[in-house]
Amino acid sequence: MAEESSIASRLSVAMTTTGMTQITGENTAISSSPRGIEFYFQIAVLIIGVVGTAANGLVLYALFVSKQHKKHVLIVHQNALELFTSFFMIVTYTARLCNVHLTGSVGYWLCTMILSECLSYWGTIASAINLAAITVERYLKVVHPVWSKNKLHNWMIYLAMVAAWIISFISNIAVVFPTSGVIDGVCYAYMIWENKAARVFYFTWNFVSFYFIILVIFVFCYWRIIVVIRRQARVMASHAADGSSAAQHHLNEIQSSVIKTMIFVSACYAISWLPAYIQFLIETLHSNPIDIGGIYYACILLAYSYMCTNPFIYAIKLDPVRQVLLGLIPCKKISQQAAANVT
Repeated sequence: MAEESSIASRLSVAMTTTGMTQITGENTAISSSPRGIEFYFQIAVLIIGVVGTAANGLVLYALFVSKQHKKHVLIVHQNALELFTSFFMIVTYTARLCNVHLTGSVGYWLCTMILSECLSYWGTIASAINLAAITVERYLKVVHPVWSKNKLHNWMIYLAMVAAWIISFISNIAVVFPTSGVIDGVCYAYMIWENKAARVFYFTWNFVSFYFIILVIFVFCYWRIIVVIRRQARVMASHAADGSSAAQHHLNEIQSSVIKTMIFVSACYAISWLPAYIQFLIETLHSNPIDIGGIYYACILLAYSYMCTNPFIYAIKLDPVRQVLLGLIPCKKISQQAAANVT
């Protein structure tokens, strides 16, 4: 009781009534009775989690069946991270919809590990780091092909994969325990801070590290890739004979694909996550609670929807993977069988 009283006193500024949903920084006070827009939000996120889990699972299956998993280790890891995140979105929001009254040590662990969404955030940030690793790998192979062939070893790629998990772990799970608590059966996640400066520093550091810097890596690396490809295309055009037009056309297709990938990856990541990060920062910097209603839910839904589209950004562009996925469509098989019978 003394511990709960201490927690409640530290939350007195941030919360007006126990049990209401009040957004502060990265997460929420988990309401004891989901109603109205919050209820529909939880249902929507649960659906996104189911779709994301299915999509990432299918892409991973296609990567292994098509024998592409050895050639594209980071892409496999990317889809595994997205699968991890989507699965724990299902776990988290199923638990929230169950509306369990939290008590004792079990309630505390349920709050910190599940209801806080820290496991989903763990996968989300690791996914962003891995996307940056994919971008840097492509940059090195295109812009510095000789160096990458001699210096870029497999252990470096595996180290980058491990680093993504460790950095995300420190950023999320290591923070959730000292900043979360249970009062009157309600979970207050990422809300119990010793002082405002620490909270501002944490969320500002998250924004700069996992949004701004990631976008800078995207823009710089893909810009340099485009410059190199254009230079190669000009060189090929100046030395090309009439019979080598196919090689030039192939280079133009590669250039177009890289440009489209850059625009799609950068725009989707920027558009989907920027509103959520802005919302988190506003709530962190504001000294008093703000009634933002559906704005918060719209921002989070937009960010979580990225989990459904992200698997296909890289994997679906691989022809062997695409062929495996198309082969899973029943009508496609029927049409192919009919064509075979006709011939």
